[in-house]
Amino acid sequence: MKFPMYVMAVVALVLAGCSNTVSRNANSDEIAPTQVVSRNAEPRILAMGDSAMAWHNFSGRSIPDTVGRELGEKVSNNAIGGARIIYKLPISGAAGMKISNQYRKGDWDWIIVNGGGNDLWLGCGCVACDNKMNRMISSDGRKGAIPHMLDTLRKTGAKVVYVGYLRSPGAWSPIEHCRDEGDELEARVSQLADILPDVHFVSAADLVPHGDRSYHGVDMIHPSVKASYEIGVRVADLIRAVESENQLLETAEAAN
Repeated sequence: MKFPMYVMAVVALVLAGCSNTVSRNANSDEIAPTQVVSRNAEPRILAMGDSAMAWHNFSGRSIPDTVGRELGEKVSNNAIGGARIIYKLPISGAAGMKISNQYRKGDWDWIIVNGGGNDLWLGCGCVACDNKMNRMISSDGRKGAIPHMLDTLRKTGAKVVYVGYLRSPGAWSPIEHCRDEGDELEARVSQLADILPDVHFVSAADLVPHGDRSYHGVDMIHPSVKASYEIGVRVADLIRAVESENQLLETAEAAN
């Protein structure tokens, strides 16, 4: 079922107002930090992305909020509803509608990021999206806007977690016909995570049982509080596991 484009546009505008904005350099097309964050005063984990990451932010029950509670620390969440990987408008793009511009310079240990859903759904209606997909990430995972963004983020010294999207439960949803595109996008990101050091992929593709509507909000697009919690737990578990492994390696090296 195709979703009327004018309705999609209205939804995008509504979602864009559902989260906090971030001031950025309007003339830059790359990650443009404007504020240094002190490790002693601020969180060590940054979240970036679209409405899937920003949903429930105001109630303190978003995916990054859950990550913070699970790890016992704060997470800075710069995600903005309606944001895209590829976004050409300079002013709103600099303000965070382009996901890479949500980055804020700091001594981050981890950066949690998602994106690409709006590019496929609002950008090409999840129909004839081959060109859009390839511009975001090539079939081998090595080229495109997503690899460029994740490689740039990891080169700041942070480890990066790319978080995948929920799938619709088989019940009616405005994004039901986007399933194949979502699968392809995340298969490519998973390949990228296998290639780039310190880049990890957390999937939510298996989270929703067939016919179970409880993992989605009333719009059947965004995660419910339940889903945000379970995705956040997966991300926190990965961070905990990687840090434990690194600590063991450091201990072994020190012993030698």
